[in-house]
Amino acid sequence: MSTAVDAVPERRERVRWPARLWIALLVSSGVIMLDGLENSMIAVSLPEIQRDLGIGAATAQWLMGAYILAFGGFLLLGGRFADLFGRRRVLVTAMSVFAALSLLGVVVDDPGLLIASRFVKGMAAAFTAPAAMALLTTTFPEGPQRNRAFGIFNVFEASGYSGGLLVGGLLAALDWRATFVMPIPVAVLVVVGALLVLPPDPPRAGRVRLDVGGAVTLVAGMLLLVFTVSSAADAGWASARTVGGFAATAALLAAFTVIERTVRHPLIRLGVLRDRGLVTANLSAALLYGGAMGFQFLLALYLQNLHGWTPLQMALVLLPAGLMVVVVGPVMGTLMDRFGVTRVLLAGLVAFVPSYLLMLRMGPEPDLWTVLVPASLLWGVGFALSISALMVAGTSGIADGEQGLASGLLTSSLQVGGAFGLAVVTAVIVPGTRLEELRAGVVAILVFAVLTLAVQLIRLRR
Repeated sequence: MSTAVDAVPERRERVRWPARLWIALLVSSGVIMLDGLENSMIAVSLPEIQRDLGIGAATAQWLMGAYILAFGGFLLLGGRFADLFGRRRVLVTAMSVFAALSLLGVVVDDPGLLIASRFVKGMAAAFTAPAAMALLTTTFPEGPQRNRAFGIFNVFEASGYSGGLLVGGLLAALDWRATFVMPIPVAVLVVVGALLVLPPDPPRAGRVRLDVGGAVTLVAGMLLLVFTVSSAADAGWASARTVGGFAATAALLAAFTVIERTVRHPLIRLGVLRDRGLVTANLSAALLYGGAMGFQFLLALYLQNLHGWTPLQMALVLLPAGLMVVVVGPVMGTLMDRFGVTRVLLAGLVAFVPSYLLMLRMGPEPDLWTVLVPASLLWGVGFALSISALMVAGTSGIADGEQGLASGLLTSSLQVGGAFGLAVVTAVIVPGTRLEELRAGVVAILVFAVLTLAVQLIRLRR
């Protein structure tokens, strides 16, 4: 069965966007850039933070883990809050909290308080990300305009992550607290831009009734899912903690489903999950990010642990991937208009396969020009083509009143998929100190790439 996403659209004259639309796009894009910037800068600063605060590696890892846990756990609730209480209102409030907590990170010396602030900061980001994406999908109509907007949106996403690796490495060498300062001006600009340019949220028809039971079971289930998947490699996939965690997650999400089916004002309309395009887009996004995060993790182990490269040197290896996203992103709208979303998506998913096959050629010494750079370029092409197309596919045909939910679902799928991919790769390569073990990890991410492609091919055959 064919859908509107599968079809090749007729060629239409490009609509010129006024300045206010461009600024609105920059506000949404700034949010997603900030999330990538935040994660990658802290990741490369962890050794400096660990030394300065005198904490162990296990405690230091929670500076990343607390943020990721809260972000993944609250995304669905954040997206639904944007639908219910107003996207601009949620974005401005949560981004203001994000900026304040960044400032707190500059002055705090207590590791526990710093980790707690990172958890709350992840919560704030979980409300800003789906609100920003929903603002984009409701500002730009479905079709060529939204396709073009998502292409630019994802340039900022990739630039935030890759730029954060470079900037974070430089700032951490000076003072790790500078990595907490860097997001503040970006957050302030986003808030000011949202208040000045985005139209006020429409008045609500009546009093919003919050489904407290649904919210509690959903957040608890998602938090436990993200934690269980993230810690499975350390605890063991067959351990009582992991098995119990998955069982408790299933029970909480089952309770959430029962509540949503019986409560008068459900938090989430479960019927939206019957949309085949949304479901396959989310499944593909999870698998794609599982392989992508595994790829970056394996590259870091190969270059930094086995060969002593610095994080900055590794970031330069990933720079070609980032440049491909910057080059391809602005023309993604044109590509999807000309060839159709599905064809562009399939081309992107195919590009990951030779990228990961090249990584199987990792040798005793890094081969920059015939292995690493070509693999990075192909990975960048795959990421640039597929992520924008998945976002278009996952939000097409969804009512405006549920765009926040659709955005939260997609972002949650990316987060959980990334955590799952890292956990699988970590389990496969243990202890990950020899080249042969890393090659086994490459086989695992290659399986992720093939499965991602298979999901879309199966959808097309039905």
